[in-house]
Amino acid sequence: MKNAKTTTRLLIQSAGVCTIGLLASCQAEQKTESQLPNIIFIMSDDHAWQAVSAYNERLKYVAPTPNIDRIANEGMRFDRCLVTNSICGPSRATILTGKYSHLNGFAGNVYVSGDFDGSQQTFPKLMQKGGYATAIIGKWHLGSEPIGFDHWDILPGQGHYYNPAFINSYGEYEVHGYVTDIITDKTIEWLKDMKGHDKPFMLKMHHKAPHREWEPGPKFLSRFKGVEFPEPVNLFSDHSGMGTAAREQDMSIATTMRLQEDLKMWPENPTGWTYRRTLHRLDDDQRRLWDMTYDPLRDAFEEMNLEGDDLVRWKYQRYMHDYLATIQSIDESVGRILQYLKESGLDENTIVIYTSDQGFFLGEHGWFDKRFMYEESYRTPLVIRWPGVIEPGSVNTNLVSNLDFAQTFLDAAGLPEPDDMQGRSMVPLLGNEMVTDWRTAHYYHYYEYPAVHSVKRHYGIATDRYKLIHFYYDIDEWEMYDRKTDPHEMQSVYHDPAYASEREDLHRQLDALREKYGETPEDSFRLVPVE
Repeated sequence: MKNAKTTTRLLIQSAGVCTIGLLASCQAEQKTESQLPNIIFIMSDDHAWQAVSAYNERLKYVAPTPNIDRIANEGMRFDRCLVTNSICGPSRATILTGKYSHLNGFAGNVYVSGDFDGSQQTFPKLMQKGGYATAIIGKWHLGSEPIGFDHWDILPGQGHYYNPAFINSYGEYEVHGYVTDIITDKTIEWLKDMKGHDKPFMLKMHHKAPHREWEPGPKFLSRFKGVEFPEPVNLFSDHSGMGTAAREQDMSIATTMRLQEDLKMWPENPTGWTYRRTLHRLDDDQRRLWDMTYDPLRDAFEEMNLEGDDLVRWKYQRYMHDYLATIQSIDESVGRILQYLKESGLDENTIVIYTSDQGFFLGEHGWFDKRFMYEESYRTPLVIRWPGVIEPGSVNTNLVSNLDFAQTFLDAAGLPEPDDMQGRSMVPLLGNEMVTDWRTAHYYHYYEYPAVHSVKRHYGIATDRYKLIHFYYDIDEWEMYDRKTDPHEMQSVYHDPAYASEREDLHRQLDALREKYGETPEDSFRLVPVE
């Protein structure tokens, strides 16, 4: 499907049933701009798939996400969307370019490879040329200024939760309020401005939340007061069945998670850099609500004098309270966007996508953060609503990837897909077409070491059942997991003779994928981290 001029999918109405057909190029060219779908791509930062109630049934009773779930209920839920490199900036670069990190040049957040090279081909540039109005609002996190967007209004770097700064083509300025609400307001304002234009649009709405330090908005600060969340079965894992990398990481709730900055247990008179970064940004009303929430928690915590497993359990609960409360604002934001689309009459011709830049650990293996190829980090939520094309309530189990997003957007817009993009359009899957040659294995590569959280470099391959991982930088270790018998990935079977045949097959597939994507062994080492 490299030439969308001959494979553009248009709805064919027949006896009240919607199907997806292929029209010749001359027919595709007759399609007017008003018939082309609008696209709203909503992406959060570090939103774990297991923190979306559409994926996690038990969450519906304690921390539901009804508006994100609505996209799934009215569209399609993807149950195995995998990322190419589980870290913020590289994921965004892959989405923009449709290429793996070794080709788009942005492999890690702290690498000397520098800012994202905006001169290269990206799908927003191609959509601009194809007649679409393009915009990005919210988190960018790629260093360089956005290129390929008619409108951009972004957070500098990671951005702040409260009273954040923004940057646009006129410069930097500060906005009063909570960042998720502000991004939503800006998005709706831009959508209103688009009502008077004939062009279809592609809008990227990027939330900062729920990135560390998981600061809930004012209305949700006490959202889960009194709620106790179930602990993961492997919260206290000693990683004995895993490898050196799992044992030597620095992302544990027990030792890495900080009481003050992460869990808001500030002393009564906080000082220092982290205080200036966070609490000093609050105005008097915001600070009053903040203190009303966290001062009693701090006082109770100091009285308990916890240690050992009891302290880990307490930290886990505080982590979940703040993380999931932060997500409540995101879900509310999604609801506001869906409501505006309905009120403005845009809902029937607008594709709405919700995803995250990667997954996140919520206490599994005793961790938070991401980076590893283990499932909680590697897999990301993905739900898509496209009225008239996607059958409501659809569930897809194919191995799809953020590598596929660029070509999916281009295909949906009836635009050609460049030969050098490395993913594949998901449009046939959205129309429930039978795709017999979809990928059965997915390639992953993480580069950023040594760096924060000390997750060693690794690459690997995943199938519907197995996972083969090679930690290659300063150790040479292989791990293999059977997700059918070991869904929590607790015991590597790489050296188990019973898996010899499967192991050899995974090695063959891994070598073939590295060749397919043009990654040589030297690519594994060529990017040098900042010392």
